[in-house]
Amino acid sequence: MTKPLYDVLIIGSGASGLSLALRLADHARIAVISKTALIESNTLYAQGGISAVLDEEDSIESHIQDTLTAGAGLCDPDIVRLVVSHGKACIEWLLEQGVHFTEVESDSGAHQLHLTREGGHTHRRVVHAADATGRAIETSLEQQARNHPSIELLEYHNAVDLITTRKIGLAEDRVLGAYVLDGRSQKVKTIRARHVVIASGGGSKVYLYTSNPDIATGDGIAIAWRAGAEVANMEFIQFHPTCLYHPHARSFLISEAVRGEGGRLLLKNGEPFMQRFDPRGELAPRDIVARAIDHEMKRLGEDCVFLDISHRSKEFIQSHFPTIYQRCLELGIDISKDPIPVVPAAHYTCGGILTDSKARTNIQGLYAIGESACTGLHGANRMASNSLLECLVFAKQAGDHILSVLSEPADSPNLPEWDASKVTDSDEEVVVSHNWDEIRRFMWDYVGIVRTDKRLQRALRRVELLKQEIGDYYGNFRITNDLLELRNLVIVAELIIRSALLRKESRGLHYTLDYPEPSTQKAAKNTILKPSD
Repeated sequence: MTKPLYDVLIIGSGASGLSLALRLADHARIAVISKTALIESNTLYAQGGISAVLDEEDSIESHIQDTLTAGAGLCDPDIVRLVVSHGKACIEWLLEQGVHFTEVESDSGAHQLHLTREGGHTHRRVVHAADATGRAIETSLEQQARNHPSIELLEYHNAVDLITTRKIGLAEDRVLGAYVLDGRSQKVKTIRARHVVIASGGGSKVYLYTSNPDIATGDGIAIAWRAGAEVANMEFIQFHPTCLYHPHARSFLISEAVRGEGGRLLLKNGEPFMQRFDPRGELAPRDIVARAIDHEMKRLGEDCVFLDISHRSKEFIQSHFPTIYQRCLELGIDISKDPIPVVPAAHYTCGGILTDSKARTNIQGLYAIGESACTGLHGANRMASNSLLECLVFAKQAGDHILSVLSEPADSPNLPEWDASKVTDSDEEVVVSHNWDEIRRFMWDYVGIVRTDKRLQRALRRVELLKQEIGDYYGNFRITNDLLELRNLVIVAELIIRSALLRKESRGLHYTLDYPEPSTQKAAKNTILKPSD
């Protein structure tokens, strides 16, 4: 039986995926797959906001320069200008979708969007919805998507692999659809699509400590790599400096906006320390702050440092950081009186699937947007609140290009069904859980904030053994969500390690004791991996 043909299959339902679906829905038949519930995504947990030039005292040129500075010589200036120049239009589009951002009353009595400031920014330019911006965006886009008749939402569906012309024996390299595991029926579906867009987020769950939800296992990056897509700059993993240190809240983020509003980082004895590492103090870029905290923790043998905002009034704290205030209070920490225990945690994948300015990959018909993609915006270090902006801008870029080619005729051959005839149910699920834990632990120990070639080589040997073991397991047993995530996670780990070994310098988020200085600016280049290498 011939499967229905979608115009666009979107893998992922965060800000980038749902934005794209809504921009295309009046002109195309869309399917959006989500690994769990539709709103469960990195977007949902984003606290800080979206950077955009809205203040008269700010400028596009200033935002561009701040981004280039944070990116440590690896940003693509044309891409930075493209993204930054679309900031205001993207905020206006979100307002049209029903997103409610925090407002303040101006001197004239009119209401205007409140702008906060975060690390790396020289102006207040971060639009936010209190300290739960991602939730405000995700829930608004979800509501719009559920109400649109041209968008089919496939929740609890997990992409297994892309189907390309190469896989079915045709010459050209074009995407045709995907195999997708229905988590409810445990059956694998064959989905045909003229265009496929990966919008499935990053892979920070590859580390033992992360601010990301459990779903952030780099699935889109891994399936694109297996299909033949190029990836770039995977060595640049951003560690958020301030994740709450508490046994019952290991992935709860303390927004950078707390530091933006005057929060100070302190040692256990109450001593501030950031000025010893950077004149910008708490508002230095995230890589510098994370390394400073990591250094002090190791120097003193402490489990955490402390972030103190208690000098601000209780009313200010409750109005600006209601989510953080309430969550900490539930755990016995009154942040209006006491400092918050914090540690760095893996937060954002700055590299990913290599794309151009229209979000196209090197495989015809395959696009990547959001944290899955490496667009050239972030370079060696993402500046705070540029990520949601990138999601929105590249959703528009991908949408515009897809619409421009939608009328072109496309041959869509019937695709082979998923073959599970030679596999059995697993009787050794412990293999999955054990390998999952081992990957995350050695990545934290050997491929973390501070690296060495010796540690990286040690990690590479382990990942190669695990990759073979997981491959054998995958070939013999019926797939499950846990097995798919493990299979993807080991590829993401390998890509990070291989990329880190290739960079013989310290730059941005990649810091190695063997090469502690950056090479000359002229020599700065992207780390590009090709599956054929």
